[in-house]
Amino acid sequence: MDAHVPVLAREAFEALALQADGLYIDATFGRGGHTALILGALGPEGRVLAFDRDPAAIEAGHRRFPDEVRLALVGAPFADIAARVPQLSQARPVRGILFDLGVSSPQLDDPDRGFSFRADGPLDMRMDPTSGEPVSAWLARASESEIREVIATLGEERFARRIAANVVATRSAQPITRTLQLAALVARTVRTREPGKHPATRTFQALRMHVNDELGQLRRALDAALELLSVGGRLVAISFHSLEDRIVKQFIQAHSSVNPVFAGLPVIPAAAQPRLKRVGGKIRAGDAELANNPRARSSVLRVAEKLRA
Repeated sequence: MDAHVPVLAREAFEALALQADGLYIDATFGRGGHTALILGALGPEGRVLAFDRDPAAIEAGHRRFPDEVRLALVGAPFADIAARVPQLSQARPVRGILFDLGVSSPQLDDPDRGFSFRADGPLDMRMDPTSGEPVSAWLARASESEIREVIATLGEERFARRIAANVVATRSAQPITRTLQLAALVARTVRTREPGKHPATRTFQALRMHVNDELGQLRRALDAALELLSVGGRLVAISFHSLEDRIVKQFIQAHSSVNPVFAGLPVIPAAAQPRLKRVGGKIRAGDAELANNPRARSSVLRVAEKLRA
């Protein structure tokens, strides 16, 4: 259950442009695949701060790296890096921050976590099962319009209206508390779907993203990353969903451009100059990786370098 193959690992590793004595942040530790690669390139003075809000990931990290003095594991969502990193960095400059977004394989593979529509389990989906509201509780209290909006927006599901109506009709007779119960409800409602894709894929994705505030977390974390990075430091983000990738892309674009208020002027104040430089274009997994890891099919990697404080 702890197996997890990091996607675009080599590309992310190279994008960080590692310095042997640098301080790096793995904002999404998972099972430590990216962290292990970073540690392997660091010298004795190098450090990694690894964040994950899933207690199971932090426990797995302690098992995998029991004696690694260069690593600090932090049980917190990556939106908290603004508050936590200054306390842990000992005033060292941050040379790179890596985000590997979305859900990890161990979370999907454990039915008790409620992420998967392929195995029966409690309808939970919280990244941190010790806090927040499980999907079952939210579905029990949300209005039909709220459910429709979440599924349509975060799942980009064209049958969101029908699904929301059926959820509300079903819960009036019995609570929706199990993953296969919801998956079957959606399958009865969504009669057509892309080949090879389960009818409940978009709905489960949307509900997971909602209860974990994944897009809000990402926006706050990107803002924090820009402030934490030292000049020349790299921001590296791997996304698996068009909404995540759009946020990353627009963030890099916004901070790679001159403040539009000053665009076209002969002299542009230093404070209006770009703070980031895009490094290359978007990177996708190659054929070899796709053959070995189907999870990589929707992945997109983007890289930026900080230009000024």
